[in-house]
Amino acid sequence: MKKFLILFLISFHGLWAQVQFEAKVSKNTLGLNERLRIDFTMNADGDNFSPPSFEGFRIVAGPSQQVSQSWINGRSSFNKSYSYFLLPTQKGTLTIKQAAVEINGQIYKTNPIKINVTAAVPQPRDPNDEPQVSANDAIHLVAEISKGNPYVNEPITVVYKLYFSYNIGITNWRELNKPKYNDFWSQNIDIKQLVAEEGKYNGEKYRCVVLRKTVLYPQKSGKLEIEPLSLDIDVQVPTNRRDFFGRVQVVDDNKRVSAGSKTITVKPLPEAGKPIDFSGAVGKFNFSVTPSKTNLKNGESLDLKVVASGTGNLKLFTLPKPVVPNSLEMYDPVHSEQVQTPLSGMNGRISDSYTIIPQFKGKYPIKPMAFTYFDLSTGKYKTITSPEIMITVMDGPTAGNEAVAEHNSGASKMKVMAGEQFHYIKLKTNLEKMHHTDFLGSTLFYVLLFLPLGIIPIIVLLKKKKEAIDGDVVGNKIRLSNKLAKKYLSEAKNQINNKEPFYIALEKAMHNFLKAKLNIETSEMSKDKIREILLSRKAQPETVQSFIALTENCEFARYAPASSVAIQHDYDKAVTIISDLEKQIS
Repeated sequence: MKKFLILFLISFHGLWAQVQFEAKVSKNTLGLNERLRIDFTMNADGDNFSPPSFEGFRIVAGPSQQVSQSWINGRSSFNKSYSYFLLPTQKGTLTIKQAAVEINGQIYKTNPIKINVTAAVPQPRDPNDEPQVSANDAIHLVAEISKGNPYVNEPITVVYKLYFSYNIGITNWRELNKPKYNDFWSQNIDIKQLVAEEGKYNGEKYRCVVLRKTVLYPQKSGKLEIEPLSLDIDVQVPTNRRDFFGRVQVVDDNKRVSAGSKTITVKPLPEAGKPIDFSGAVGKFNFSVTPSKTNLKNGESLDLKVVASGTGNLKLFTLPKPVVPNSLEMYDPVHSEQVQTPLSGMNGRISDSYTIIPQFKGKYPIKPMAFTYFDLSTGKYKTITSPEIMITVMDGPTAGNEAVAEHNSGASKMKVMAGEQFHYIKLKTNLEKMHHTDFLGSTLFYVLLFLPLGIIPIIVLLKKKKEAIDGDVVGNKIRLSNKLAKKYLSEAKNQINNKEPFYIALEKAMHNFLKAKLNIETSEMSKDKIREILLSRKAQPETVQSFIALTENCEFARYAPASSVAIQHDYDKAVTIISDLEKQIS
């Protein structure tokens, strides 16, 4: 019996030791433009497979699962694998971390694998698969700058345009590096919808899409650098192969482009003729100082509004502050901005509104105020001076002679002459009889008393009806799904065999879904606005990104070669995204 038990334990231990879980890669050294295959294999069936994060790589395909089992000479063999295809995103030595799986209640992990990524290498191709055009020559990212040598605080614009050949199609794009504007005040102009238009690059015709518009105001003189925008773009290019119907077949490719860094030479504002009180205003402005009234009774207040309007760096300078006599008490201003920032630069108005309260009877002047700006059209400084404002206080205590003559910002208080401190206060009071009706016993009293008793049966009936509707969870989900599919995607499904009408209908369906669920108009559907609203409504970030990527892809896909399989895939993807958003948003 003991021998049998020992033999059983040795056999069990041998079976336990035979469990294997390992990671295998197609190569350990590859170029930046090559793909890597990695297989996670196990010789026993496992659960809860957990892949690594693949830092430094982008998953282009997978996971795909394969299972095989065979019997040879009475012995069985089992093999299960998970496969991924990866594309490196950077050069250097990258590490694929451990994967984990649970087999027979025990956790097994693979060993980390180091991969050496070199610069891009030439890749041999089948002559029939050789693209008719090269992605390197068919895609160009350009940063167009309106002016290369502006003054400090003079607006310039940077427009990023993507030019691509008529022969290729763009399926997706991602930002690798966002542009940085050190030593600039910057304002991005929202692009609500990407539109492909005709354009020219180096004298040749291309299709062109404006990806980003930015207004910049340089904040110091000298050479300032604008760091580049870099993109990772997935494209489809035609080959020399044709399908059964004679249509050109396409292959997927990838291209990384950069707009390149730009250097701006910024000129300082001239020192000749610069006033001492110049606060940095650059552009073309109007200036005004307006009181709400000039004749006051004692105890009344007035609002003094200081306004600068026009075009220029309205958010980047301060307005002058008024100087008033001691007898006028002035409070801190309320600042207001009504400024728009189109591609031409800021325009609108800014204002400071001061509340002023007089303390004594008399006449008090508010000195003229001067506002200076640098006029870009003439290259000279210009000063606008407001007229003197006279404030008349018609009653109240009388101040001493010295109170009228002195001026400051309104922080000091003046002494009231003896016998005058209560002269303006009314000493007599007129009382009026109040007519009062008791609420207790009135008609409104009885209506409010018995109204809740009449509402209770209605509430009970409504509650029972709501519980019956809420209890039918499966029916509600089915009805909602059918309604959404018929409402939003019926037109796209009817056009599934016609590429361009299909993508027009698909994009319209996505927008109509947003209109119905979020109560926003098409004119408000910018990428950032959609992301902000959906995330605030508890939608998952992955679903939001898929929604935005699909709507952006509709414009490119209309002009790109696409197969019926790709169209069906986009249709199925739209159904999934709308269903997920319907469940997630609150």
